[in-house]
Amino acid sequence: MAKQFFANVKSVLSGDTLVLTSQNNPNAERIFSLAFVTGPHLKREGDEPFAFQSRDYLRKLVVGKAVQCTILYTIPTSGKDYGVAQLKDGTQLPDELVKAGWLKVREDAGRKEESEEVLQRLETLRSLEAQAKSEGKGLWEGVGGEIEVQNDTSALDINEWKGKTVDGIVERVLSGDRLLVRLKLSDKKHLQVMTLVAGIRAPSTERVNQSTGQTQPAEEFGNEARQYVEQRLLQRDVKVEIVGISPQGQLIASILHPRGSIAEFLLADGLARCNDFHSTLLGPKMAALRAAEKKAQAAKLRLHKDHVAKADAGGSSDMIVSKIQGADTIFVRTKNGAEKRINLSSVRGPRANEPSEAPFREEAKEYLRKKLIGKHVKVSIDGHRPASDDFEARDVATVTEKGKNINLMLVQDGWCSVIRHRKDDTDRAPNYDELLAAQEKAKEEKKGMWSGKPSKAKSYVDVSESVQKAKIQLSTLSRQKKVPAIVDFCKAGSRFTILIPREGVKLTMVLAGVRAPRAPRSPQEKGEPFGQEALDLANRRCNQRDVEIDIHDIDKVGGFIGDLYINRESFAKILVEEGLATVHQYSAEKAGNASELLAAEKRAKEARKGLWHDWDPSQDEEAEEEAAEAEPANDAVPADKRSADYREVVVTNIDANGKLKIQEVGKGTSALEILMNEFKKFHIDPKNNKPLANPPKTGEFVAAKFSADGQWYRARVRSNDRAAKVAEVVYIDYGNTEKIPWSNLRPLDQPQFTTQKLKAQAIDAVLSFIQLPTAPDYFNDALNYIAEVTDGRSLVASFDYVDPKEGLSYITLFDEKKSGTTFADSINKDVMANGHALVPKKLKAWERGRASEEVLKKLREVEAQAKADRLGMWEYGDITED
Repeated sequence: MAKQFFANVKSVLSGDTLVLTSQNNPNAERIFSLAFVTGPHLKREGDEPFAFQSRDYLRKLVVGKAVQCTILYTIPTSGKDYGVAQLKDGTQLPDELVKAGWLKVREDAGRKEESEEVLQRLETLRSLEAQAKSEGKGLWEGVGGEIEVQNDTSALDINEWKGKTVDGIVERVLSGDRLLVRLKLSDKKHLQVMTLVAGIRAPSTERVNQSTGQTQPAEEFGNEARQYVEQRLLQRDVKVEIVGISPQGQLIASILHPRGSIAEFLLADGLARCNDFHSTLLGPKMAALRAAEKKAQAAKLRLHKDHVAKADAGGSSDMIVSKIQGADTIFVRTKNGAEKRINLSSVRGPRANEPSEAPFREEAKEYLRKKLIGKHVKVSIDGHRPASDDFEARDVATVTEKGKNINLMLVQDGWCSVIRHRKDDTDRAPNYDELLAAQEKAKEEKKGMWSGKPSKAKSYVDVSESVQKAKIQLSTLSRQKKVPAIVDFCKAGSRFTILIPREGVKLTMVLAGVRAPRAPRSPQEKGEPFGQEALDLANRRCNQRDVEIDIHDIDKVGGFIGDLYINRESFAKILVEEGLATVHQYSAEKAGNASELLAAEKRAKEARKGLWHDWDPSQDEEAEEEAAEAEPANDAVPADKRSADYREVVVTNIDANGKLKIQEVGKGTSALEILMNEFKKFHIDPKNNKPLANPPKTGEFVAAKFSADGQWYRARVRSNDRAAKVAEVVYIDYGNTEKIPWSNLRPLDQPQFTTQKLKAQAIDAVLSFIQLPTAPDYFNDALNYIAEVTDGRSLVASFDYVDPKEGLSYITLFDEKKSGTTFADSINKDVMANGHALVPKKLKAWERGRASEEVLKKLREVEAQAKADRLGMWEYGDITED
């Protein structure tokens, strides 16, 4: 009696052969051939005609379905079972394939059979075959059954096919991420190659090492991952989205079945991990895979059963960058003044041991210094690296400045590479895939260290190496004023290593006119009192900052003596004012900054700061007298000793230093209007078109043609470029400046237009009781705000103090259209309220007095509110903390 059993169809080898699995034990497999028929076979050396079509008809019919099989006979020598099968819907095999013309009845079938049932079955099959033959179905079509099958990716033009989606069939599953896929490139051409599932890495399955013959055991969950994919994809129709070729020549592609990407399902069930090496191939599509992996990690599924969730770092923190150690390492200062080291997440600067990268180390570091030093940044901690043999414990973080991701910018511009993390390393940047894509783009565009060109980093000659070198350089530097430089290192509160890029020199600089106490050279050494505090202040304010220097002289060992300006302010004065340096009277007078330094020292003494914490005025009468002598002879009168002086004004210009140019409305402006009408008529007349007889001189008054409106105005020459024949002029009645060709200048020697006839109408002024920020961005914001609230408006100015020595008026401005003339109604207060100014810490002499106390008290309240509201310069917190 024929034996019957039920099974599931795992796959189809050809049109006449099935691979079955037990319904109770999916690992138990058997091969079952259909009796009395034969079909063309798929072979490695080349398929027989119609072999694929025959098998494909059966594959679509039965794979993944349950069948009832009846064994009719077994070949004793091979143990191969032959029989018939029936699907749940009643479809009979092999009858259905013979009817469709994809199988032939064997000629020798039934020769030895005596069973009526078998003979009847054969008769039915031959009848179906005859019908298919007459209709030219399947194999009986006779032509067109050949399909070219290639087994090597070299036959595929990846540039042509990359990004395209191709129909395919999964022929074999080697592991969760390695499949043998048949790509149907066209009706007559197929490509059957090993394919890596894009974006994932699944554990390996058990396999035999061909060279040693030893069996290599499967990794944990390796066999489970393979079975997972087999059940869902083996011999199923899939969409193959080609993304690239691996270095070993294997195809990399996303495998999509009707429910979605198999990679996402494997990741979500914890049977695979994301493959970072495929990130750049997938681009934005990698995000979905990362999300699926995180879901499995959160649930601790399979591969992630031991996953430890990363502790929440508590968002981002506002900090100030105090030092750049390298292209990937910075030091930041927190609000409480503590300094900590931060490594940038997932990026690495040029490596010293890599010949192609090492030359770019200094250039990459300088790139980051220009971007970050002294800036307010947001630091988002992504993880923590414990201490090891070579490295101390450190945080890794993503750093942003004004919303710009610094880690990403470094990679985009080719100054950092992306670290390849271990598969279990979660201490990585949240935008890791974006970093990988940016690196590939930087390499393509040959940016930074990927340029293939020599580094442009400057090399500096140490001119303090010897007195002879210092003397030669002194002759150059002493003729220049405010030379742009960089503080490379702070040796002490008043001693620095300075880089001057435009000269290509490095020098040791000592501040003129002051002496700071000696700082300890090591933690074990004891320095002078307040020496460490002076060095800390220098590091905080000056280290790695862009500065300006004035050089006066050299000392006997090759050090350069001069003034150092940070944000336009003398650092020597800052040191003295904080009580962290004393004034050296003789050298200060020689340098010409004695008055400023002695006044600062007096304030430090009165405040009992630093070195003067125990100062006794009675024992220092002589020093007090010297400080008093250093004050200007026409010292300002305190505010409560002056009478009010209100005048109508208009603001005509605001220069780059924040000074206002104002005109007083009244007799002067009326006279100017009359003069300008005559001036315009004079220069329209062609006979007055007389150029300058000689090149203009600095300080000379001229008539200048304003580029914006083509009209002529009175001006004074500020500077000359004789090579280009261009002069910088200031328009004396309005205060603005510009550079114009000599050809647009005319003599101003007509008596009716000279300054003797009508003095220059633009008056230099600054707003009283407020100090504009020194950071360039916030300084420009402040100037823009002042321009906005004053432009084209009739204003009233309270002239609080006029400094005849500087030719500068200190004013409080009021909008004429608004009522009120108290300070609370002023534009000065509005500038402060919008976070564009701060209360000066050091008041000028005229700002002191009882009348000023109420104004300053109100201003401090306004400043505190602006800080609380994070307006203007306070957007990242209190910038004055350092």
